Amino acid sequence: MISEIISKLKKKEISVLELTQSYLGKINKEDPDVNAFITVTSDIAIAQAKNIDDLISKSDNLDELFSKNPLLGIPLAHKDIFSTNGIKTTAASNILGDYVPTYDATVVSKIKNAGGISLGKLNCDAFAHGATGENSDFGVTKNPYDKSRVAGGSSSGTAASVVSNMVVFATGTDTGGSLRNPASFTNTVAIKPTYGRVSRYGVIAMASSLDSVGHITTSVEDSALILGKTAGFDPYDATTSKNLVDDYLKNIDVDIKGKKIGIVKEYLSDEIDSEILEKTKSAISLYEKLGAEIIEISLPNSEYALASYYVITWSEVSSNLARFDGIRFGKSRDNFGDEAKRRIMLGTYALSSGFYDEFYIKAQKVRTLIIQDFKNAFKEVDAILAPVSPVMPPKIGEVVSDPMKNYLMDILTVPVNLAGIPALSLPSGFSKEGLPIGIQLIGDHFSEKKLYNLGYNFERASK
Repeated sequence: MISEIISKLKKKEISVLELTQSYLGKINKEDPDVNAFITVTSDIAIAQAKNIDDLISKSDNLDELFSKNPLLGIPLAHKDIFSTNGIKTTAASNILGDYVPTYDATVVSKIKNAGGISLGKLNCDAFAHGATGENSDFGVTKNPYDKSRVAGGSSSGTAASVVSNMVVFATGTDTGGSLRNPASFTNTVAIKPTYGRVSRYGVIAMASSLDSVGHITTSVEDSALILGKTAGFDPYDATTSKNLVDDYLKNIDVDIKGKKIGIVKEYLSDEIDSEILEKTKSAISLYEKLGAEIIEISLPNSEYALASYYVITWSEVSSNLARFDGIRFGKSRDNFGDEAKRRIMLGTYALSSGFYDEFYIKAQKVRTLIIQDFKNAFKEVDAILAPVSPVMPPKIGEVVSDPMKNYLMDILTVPVNLAGIPALSLPSGFSKEGLPIGIQLIGDHFSEKKLYNLGYNFERASK
């Protein structure tokens, strides 16, 4: 955990340089087989580590220094759709294989200003299009728990780098489950914040009305600490909220007796893998032991969420990818992969004359109904508990060639993005084969603090 590393740095039991070199060593050892990284920035990270060590040696008040810079010396990495000044940003696509931005994404700047040391850029589905990580032009990221299986997508490298201990935490994006899905496949923690809670400025867009910027960690406490630094209004992103950022760590450990947790009957169907259902029901029982009240609720329009989501996503993807014309930057659009081409064609079709009302407008109307379902639910409960994925991590090659199977993997996560609400993915145990299984806690708009409290108690009780 970050607090343990900070404690060692304060006591000077380890230097930032030693820490950084240790994690770079793990990348050199583990990544050739896992393929989590696209770019490793060793020289930049080592130079930054030396500067921080110098800063620490000259400080006469380390408590104040680390208080002002709560991520000081912490090794991390960014999903390769985050713009990084002077460092290649590919979006895992050959189209941007040589693209080097001249500025940092807002989240990259905030983490850098808090003292974090980036070790590089992480693999993902190209332009974040996918649920398995197999759509990358730089090769598939393997699941460290079983390297014959995927690590989830689209933030595949984000999850794999964290669980392999190549970084302490990593950034990512969640448009329809792209952080929660990989976290559930790798026994890690992921936060998909409220839409507009974290700036998207400098992040290559997939679907602009759905994209959320979050991160993956090994603990709820770390996740809460990082969100406290990345959240907040950004004048460069008109969709960010001016709501004050909560202190997510304050009272994170208070007991949850009397909290009401909703269980969505539509999310626990026989179509969900039996072992995932078993672990979800075990999580429900644990929350009951912790004093929470379990209430069955209904989200009646959730059955239409996937269809609505993909019409909206395809439409926005076709619009956002139009800028990659090979004129201002990037290579010819002939370099688009099959999934990008599929989404461009379907999105252009949905937005075309004669079909706009039939597809896009209708999908937005369904989206409004889904938002209303959640609003009604949160009048009764503090949070909703559900599985993350309906299936165990697929074998590499098992679903990537079947778009429908691939899209159906998002069936339990996309409603959250359509509604713009936050969700926290948590480890909830393992299958008989030793594969990780995750649950998600879903909250009302800007209820991340409440989710962290519920998540922290579950994490502590489930060990």
